Amino acid sequence: AVVSTQSGHYAGVFAPYLADSDTVFVVSSDFCHWGSRFSFSYGANDKLPIWETITKLDREGMDIIETLSPADFEAYLKRTQNTICGRRPILLLLAAVEYHKKINTSGSCSFKFLDYSQSSRCIRRSDSSVSYASGALVME
Repeated sequence: AVVSTQSGHYAGVFAPYLADSDTVFVVSSDFCHWGSRFSFSYGANDKLPIWETITKLDREGMDIIETLSPADFEAYLKRTQNTICGRRPILLLLAAVEYHKKINTSGSCSFKFLDYSQSSRCIRRSDSSVSYASGALVME
């Protein structure tokens, strides 16, 4: 499990910096890497076009990230096996937010995705694509 004792330790290290207005965290990650060259073809047999299935898969993960729940995001990753290459930094950020909220009951935290795109719209099983998403965590 990524949300382990070690990530819990680092969440505790990073959490105080989340409330510091002079601190900026940048967590970078691609989302779904779809196609045979990535050994990932989730939803290839769905009735939806492949690119829509990829969007649906990624949007589900993005919706979960917006809830700020590391446990729910980890469960999503385990269930879907989505090839989000920055899953560990995302989980660490979510764990730091969770830790921060436990020790700081005043203020609020919210995460909102701002944009989403795919490198190509997969139509055939022989196609491939990488998804990109950008978002922002706001601490008030």
